[in-house]
Amino acid sequence: MLPETLIDAATALLYACREAGMTIATAESCTGGLVASCLTEVPGSSDVFERGFVTYSNDAKAELLGVPMQMITRHGAVSEEVAKAMAIGALARSRALMTISITGVAGPGGGTAAKPVGLVHFASAMTGGNTVHERHEFEGNRTDIRREAVRTALRILADRIPRQAYGAGG
Repeated sequence: MLPETLIDAATALLYACREAGMTIATAESCTGGLVASCLTEVPGSSDVFERGFVTYSNDAKAELLGVPMQMITRHGAVSEEVAKAMAIGALARSRALMTISITGVAGPGGGTAAKPVGLVHFASAMTGGNTVHERHEFEGNRTDIRREAVRTALRILADRIPRQAYGAGG
C-alpha cells in the first residue's frame, strides 16, 4: 500500500501535467514499477500516464530502452550515465513528452563503498528540453529507500512542469 502523501503528490502532478498538456512515461529499475503504480492509483491517470518500463535487469535496460551494454559495463547500472540513457530511451520508445528514470541500490545487499545501499540516480528527459539528473543517498531499509525514490521521482517530474499549471485550479 502506498502512503497517502505519495498519492497526493501523484494527484497534484497528474493535475499539473493535464493542465500543461504533458504526458509521462517511467523507466524504473530499483523501484520496480512503484512510480507507475503510484500514478495509476489516481483515477483518470490514463490521459497523462502514457506507459511504464520496468527494467530491473541489465538486459531489460538494453532491450527495452536501448541502453548500450558497453555503457552498463563501463559505468555500472547504477550511474548517472545509465539513468540518463534510460530516460532518453523511454522518451524515444513512448509517446510521452516527459520521462523519469530511476536506478539504484535499494538493499539490503548489493552495496559497495563506491555505490552504497541507498544510492539512487534519477534522470528526466523531455521533448524539446534537456535531460536532467539527480543523485541521492537515502537512509533506511529497502522499503524506506524505495519510498523516498518514488517521492523524489514525482518531485523531479513536478519541477519540470511550467508553474502556471499548478495554480490553474487549486
